[in-house]
Amino acid sequence: MGVNASVLAVDAGNSKTDVALVGEDGTVLATARGGGFRPPTVGVEAAMDVLASVIGQALADAGERAGDVAHVSACLANADLPVEEAELADAMRARGWGGSVEVRNDTFAILRAGVDEPRGVAVVCGAGINCVGMVPDGRTARFPAIGRISGDWGGGSGLAEEALWFAARAEDGRGEPTELVRTLPGHFGLGSMYALIEALHRGHVPEGRRHELTPVLFATSAAGDPVASALVDRLADEVVAMASVALGRLGLLGEEVPVLLGGSVLAARHPRLDGRITRLLAERAPRAVVRVVAQPPVLGAALLGLDRTGAAPEAHRRLRAHYT
Repeated sequence: MGVNASVLAVDAGNSKTDVALVGEDGTVLATARGGGFRPPTVGVEAAMDVLASVIGQALADAGERAGDVAHVSACLANADLPVEEAELADAMRARGWGGSVEVRNDTFAILRAGVDEPRGVAVVCGAGINCVGMVPDGRTARFPAIGRISGDWGGGSGLAEEALWFAARAEDGRGEPTELVRTLPGHFGLGSMYALIEALHRGHVPEGRRHELTPVLFATSAAGDPVASALVDRLADEVVAMASVALGRLGLLGEEVPVLLGGSVLAARHPRLDGRITRLLAERAPRAVVRVVAQPPVLGAALLGLDRTGAAPEAHRRLRAHYT
């Protein structure tokens, strides 16, 4: 029958789900992609139905049946708290996809994809912001990362909101001048912040398009605007604060260790943001090695699965080579 299926790896984000079926020797037997995983919006069972469709496709392509897989390694968006990870793991076990199931927040997939062993810290800044760390003995560091109520600041959505706030106050006189009063509405072909506020409020510019303002903020900063630049600097400070706290919790501040940056905002490699992160982190963790993650997160989910099943180092190397 060939290589036995060992790990069913799932990387499920808000916008898409990637699945990889991996053999015990690290061979990728099948892959599949499907829709986003949004249990807070549609409910847990409906979200699991989305996973079922993608997983079913991968199993069928590999000629495997549900339950034949030894271990399911799932890194899921919206699994922000350990209690949520446990609830989602129970829901996955009920589907009978594998002999054992482990659910982690999807940030762990990005971290594991970028390191040769489960040791390091990752900060992800996409729509939101999050940070996790891990070491080989199983200890982890993490934050709730569910918004302002858990002390978070940043992410593409947060930056867009801050930019709008400063621009609105600049236009009506309550705040200091900033070019954002022109660049933000100009992105939508509007002539004033008042026009943009009205368009957002009345739905003429859909809520989902607010994320388009984050690149505008960075471009305005690059052009020399002090207010926009201060927001970029604050994001760098947040990234460094999260990374250094995670490193400290794991006892890694004085060691040579990777600090990985992921997500659309950090992967864009904005010079001001990159430079400040590198400079400030060098002061707090002088031996940390900062780099941007280029590997797909589903690789990380699969590697975490091989870690759990005790696969040989050659299996890890073969799996990583598939995604290189």
